[in-house]
Amino acid sequence: MSPPDPFKHELTGAIPHLRAFARGLCGRPDMADDLVQETLLKAWAARERFIPGTSIRAWTFTILRNLYLTDRRRSRNQGEYDELVAERTLITPAGQEGPLHLADLRRALMQLPPERREALLLVGAGGFSYEEAAAICGCAVGTIKSRVGRARAALATMIEQGVEGPREGGQAGDAIMADLARVSERAS
Repeated sequence: MSPPDPFKHELTGAIPHLRAFARGLCGRPDMADDLVQETLLKAWAARERFIPGTSIRAWTFTILRNLYLTDRRRSRNQGEYDELVAERTLITPAGQEGPLHLADLRRALMQLPPERREALLLVGAGGFSYEEAAAICGCAVGTIKSRVGRARAALATMIEQGVEGPREGGQAGDAIMADLARVSERAS
C-alpha cells in the first residue's frame, strides 16, 4: 500500500468550503457543483505548482474564482432560459410577515453585486482574513474591507425593508445555507 498523499488529503478537505463558496457565487447548485468539479480538476493538474505549507483553501478559492469569472465573461452574451424561473415569474408570491428566513437571506445575498457578495462570502462565511480574501480576489485589503462593509450595510437595509426578488426555497436553498453554516462554524 502506498503512503497517503498529503496533497490529495488537503484537497479533499477543501471540497466543502469550495462548494459553499461556489454556491454563494453562482446561486445555482448545479452550476456550483460543475464549478467545483472543474476547480478540482485544475488543482489536481497543477498540483506541482502548489507550495506545501501554504493554504490550499486560498489556492483553490483563487482557481474557483478565476473559473467563475471566465465563465461569466463567456456567458455574458448568451441568454439562459430556466423553465422553473420563468414559471415562478408568472406567479406573484403572497406577502409574508414574520422573521427573516434563510431563503430571504439567500435572496438578499444574490441581489448584491458579485464583487461584494464574493467578498462577504469569503470573509463572513469562508472565515478568510481580509488579507487572504484580498489575495484570492487579486485586489487591495482596503478594497475587500470596503466591499464587505458595503455588502453588510446593503444586507441590513434589504432585511429592514423586506427582501424582494424571485422566491426560491426547498432543498437547494437549504443545502446552500447549510454549507455556508458549516464553513462558518469550521472557521470559528
